[in-house]
Amino acid sequence: MRITTVETFVLKLPAEEAYLGRLADGSAPSAGYQVREPWRSLYSDRYETLLVRLTAEDGTTGWGEALAPVAPEVPAAIVDLLLAPVLRGADARAPRPAWSRLRDLMRERGHLVGHQADALAAVDIALWDLAGKLTGRTVAELLGGAFRTRVPTYVSGLPKPDDEGRAELAREWAARGATSVKLHLGHGVAADLATVDAIRAAAPELRIAVDAHWAYSIDEALRLAHGLAERDCWFLEAPLAPEDVTAHAELVARASIPVAVGEALRNRFEFAQWVTARALRIAQPDVARTGITEAMAIAEVCAAHHVPVAPHHSVGLGVAVAAGLHVSAAVEDLPAFEYQPTSVRVGERILARQLAVEPSAMSLPTGPGLGVEVDAEAVAALAKES
Repeated sequence: MRITTVETFVLKLPAEEAYLGRLADGSAPSAGYQVREPWRSLYSDRYETLLVRLTAEDGTTGWGEALAPVAPEVPAAIVDLLLAPVLRGADARAPRPAWSRLRDLMRERGHLVGHQADALAAVDIALWDLAGKLTGRTVAELLGGAFRTRVPTYVSGLPKPDDEGRAELAREWAARGATSVKLHLGHGVAADLATVDAIRAAAPELRIAVDAHWAYSIDEALRLAHGLAERDCWFLEAPLAPEDVTAHAELVARASIPVAVGEALRNRFEFAQWVTARALRIAQPDVARTGITEAMAIAEVCAAHHVPVAPHHSVGLGVAVAAGLHVSAAVEDLPAFEYQPTSVRVGERILARQLAVEPSAMSLPTGPGLGVEVDAEAVAALAKES
């Protein structure tokens, strides 16, 4: 059974105000792309993503998604121009050989990361979905079996402009059954610790993690880590510049709270460098940036160094969530999977059936492939609108 058709769909969906949050001065962000202080990355005012659909000779389709929150047109062009010509005619039941061949197309030219990796991730997820549908097996089964059918999650973000609002959201999530929450901070060490104190007072039963969005120097990060450890927090994510392995290794050696890293990394080679340097204690690959094949390779690299894997999830829609869940089910040492409530709600616009989501866990989809049914007509319409 061969792959006959490769299609890309660029989506730019309106985002809910709750996701957009507020700028440092309390004002709403402007439309389009902007930097949201104090963070330094570029963000969109919409949910932007790339979907890929592969079709086999018998008409069976597989869907994939890239985490492409800014300019998804770029990885779409890579799929259309570089990957699709090689992918057409490939064995639709053999995702790993297909992915390996696609990875090597631009490898000697230095394109194992960035937009090239995002494009590869979308295609790779579609390959696994297609193989599962053709064989009647779930992706988790194809990966060797699921260690769990209910994937533990943490609520990511309390998108309010002040600690009072965040505390109220924390109380609401705790009342709904949430057990853990991750705060998106980086506002200064004192301000971050004050936010943690406000959340702890409002919902003492919640386990708290902090994403610092690479806002700090090593000395500041050490102070923050010390304060978080005193408050019995869970982990500190991305405290330093994302390329600084040495500084992260120093922080890991001196901090008494686990340091989590991985959103910016794309492949087993990068993760091998970090884990051998002891520069992280929790690995956070994003399956919509690594693909399923590479995510499992990353998990094995981490397992060899006794590093647990807690897959990152950002603004990817329903296909990315499903891919993350299958990898999370197939990873042995898994603390949790990231639950972004707003992106899950927005992402369900492309699904015929909603995912089974609770504040503290998500159920593994049980149908063949990724186990989700993509509404192809909705995707086509949204792509046209976008």
